[in-house]
Amino acid sequence: MPTVHFRGRELDCDEGMILRDVLLEAGESPHNGTSNYLNCRGHATCGTCAVEVDGEVGEPTSDERRRLQLPPHDPDAGLRLACQTAVYGDVSVEKHDGFWGQKVDR
Repeated sequence: MPTVHFRGRELDCDEGMILRDVLLEAGESPHNGTSNYLNCRGHATCGTCAVEVDGEVGEPTSDERRRLQLPPHDPDAGLRLACQTAVYGDVSVEKHDGFWGQKVDR
């Protein structure tokens, strides 16, 4: 059973669960501020659930790759959309600042 490490919590989930669903079921959110309310509800169209993920997850979907190519995201930032990321092993997740979580310091 994979464990998701997020904001000091350890969240267990079934293998293959979508990261956004894991977070929401645990009372956490992959969104910042008003994007908690203004988001696409998991359809990979808004990009507000972008997070940094380290661990065993599925490959990016074509919808995810397409959305992360558009501003304000930088395709080289290494972010993933929580709504498209399947969890297959233990992962650490970090939500960065900004409405879309796009403010990655590199």
